[in-house]
Amino acid sequence: MGEDFMHPPFQTYPSKNSEGKKHIVIVGGGIIGCCTAYYLTQHPSFSPSTHHITIIESRRIAGGASGKAGGLLASWAFPHQIVPLSFQLHQELSDEYDGENNWDYRRLTTVSLEADVREEVIENYERLSKKAYNLNVPPPKKRPGYISNKFNIGDSNSSLSSSGSSLKNDSASNEEEGSDIHVSSSVPSLHSLTNERMRSHTNSASDLDSVSPAEQLRETNIHNPLPADLDWIRRELVNDWSSLGGTDTTAQLHPYKFTHFILSKAMETGAVDLLLGKVVGLKCDEMDCVHSLKYLPSVVKNRRNSRGHAENSDIKLGTIFNDENAKPIEINDIQQIVLSMGPWTSNILKDCPISGLRAHSVTIKPSEKTVSPYAILAELKVNDREFFSPEMYARKDEVYVCGEGDTLVNIPESSDDVEVVSEKCDELYHYVSKLSPTLSKGHLLRKQACFLPVLNVPTSSGPLIGETNVKDLYIASGHSCWGINNAPATGKLMAEILLDGEATSAEISSLDPKLYFDATILS
Repeated sequence: MGEDFMHPPFQTYPSKNSEGKKHIVIVGGGIIGCCTAYYLTQHPSFSPSTHHITIIESRRIAGGASGKAGGLLASWAFPHQIVPLSFQLHQELSDEYDGENNWDYRRLTTVSLEADVREEVIENYERLSKKAYNLNVPPPKKRPGYISNKFNIGDSNSSLSSSGSSLKNDSASNEEEGSDIHVSSSVPSLHSLTNERMRSHTNSASDLDSVSPAEQLRETNIHNPLPADLDWIRRELVNDWSSLGGTDTTAQLHPYKFTHFILSKAMETGAVDLLLGKVVGLKCDEMDCVHSLKYLPSVVKNRRNSRGHAENSDIKLGTIFNDENAKPIEINDIQQIVLSMGPWTSNILKDCPISGLRAHSVTIKPSEKTVSPYAILAELKVNDREFFSPEMYARKDEVYVCGEGDTLVNIPESSDDVEVVSEKCDELYHYVSKLSPTLSKGHLLRKQACFLPVLNVPTSSGPLIGETNVKDLYIASGHSCWGINNAPATGKLMAEILLDGEATSAEISSLDPKLYFDATILS
C-alpha cells in the first residue's frame, strides 16, 4: 500500500451515492470521526448496498490534535469505562494491518522523572566530573543528613491533563508577585500521575551543608539508576525517577498516519465519501429530529505538480478556505448525524460544555539515528522557584516533545488557523536540550500547536459518547489528552449505538451526553 493512504480523495459537493440508503453523516475528520466511519463499515449490520457514510471536514484530515498529538497509548489512561477496550483494539488493528510499518505502532516503556537543569547545577557537575577525571577520584560517598527525595506513582487524588507548553510556578506567590506565566487549572496533565514530585525541594540548608548540587544528583543516581538503555538522557541531572508502565501497558503510534490509514480502510468499501466543507447549522423538523444540515463548501487552491498539472485529490496540497459569502448547501437525506468536531463542537451546539486547551509541541530529529523507545514525563527544575514539565516521546525517527496547555486564546475558526507561538516551542526545545545531548545536537523539525477538546464538567473527565436529547443527533467528543488512546473504542461504540441502538462492548451510561447539556440549543 505504501503511503498512498495519506492522500484521500475528496469532493466539495454531495454525491448521489446516498440515494435510497441509510445516510449517516459524520461531522469532523479527526481520529474520532475516522474511527467511527471505519467501525461502522466493519459492523455486521452494515452493507454498502443499504448504507452510506459522508464525512464532512472543514479543512483537512487530522488537521488538529489528531495530527499533532504525541500518540501515547496506555492501559491506565482514563476513563476506565473504555480504556481497556480501546487499548486492546489498538493492538488488534496493528496485528491486522501491520501497524508497525503503516503507522509506527510499537510497545514502549513510560517513565516519570525529576531532573535539575539549573545552569549552576550543570556547571557544578561538569566541574566536579572534570576534577574527578583528572584526579582519578571515585564518586563521592553519601553524606550524613542527605535526604533523597522520592515520589509515588498513581496518586488517586491527582487530576489528569493534556499536553502543551507553559512554565509551572513553584508556588502561588509567583502569581501574587505579578508573574505573567499562565497555568490552566481546569485541565488534566499526564504529570499528575506522579504525586507531588519533588515539591519537597525545600530541605533546610543544614541538611545539605557542604554538598554541591552536582554531588547531590550523583548520590541519588547511585541508589536509583535509570534503565541502562535510556541512554539519551543526562542521567547525572536526574534526581529521581519511576516507571509508569512497561511494554505490557504502554504503546505508541503516529496519530497522523493512523488517522489517514483508518480512513483509507473505511473508504475502500466504497460506502464512504469525504466532503470538504464547514458545517454552519443543523435543522430540526417538526418532530424535533435533526435530519438535515447546511455547510459552506471548502475552496481548494491547488498547487501544481512537477509536470505542471493541477492536483485536486490530495487534501495536503494547496490552501483550503471557506467562502463565507457563498450560499450554504443543504443536505436533507440524513438519517443520523454524528458530531465529532473536538473543541469546535460547541460552535454548533451552544450548550455543549466542551472547550479547547491549546497545546504546543515540537518534533526533533535526534543526532543519533534512533533513540531507545521511551515515553518520558519530566519535571525539570529550571530555577529556584520554577519547574518546567515537558513530555518526550521517542518515535522511530524523531522525538516528539510537548508540555502543559494554556487557555490564553480562544478557539480559532479552524484547525488551520491555530496560532503557533514560536517562543513556546523554542522554550520546549531549550529545556529538553539541557536534559538530552542527543536532542541538543539534533535538528528541530516542526513547531506546531493544536486545541484539545476538554469537557468542562466537574463530575466527569469525558468524553461524551452517544445520542443527545435531540433524536438522531449524536456526539463523540471531549476526549481531552486521551483522544488518540480512546479513538478505536469510541468508534466501535458509536457504530453499535448507530446501528444497534445501544453500546454493547462497554458500559458507558456515565458518558451519556444527555446528562450534561441540552442539544436543542443550536447555533
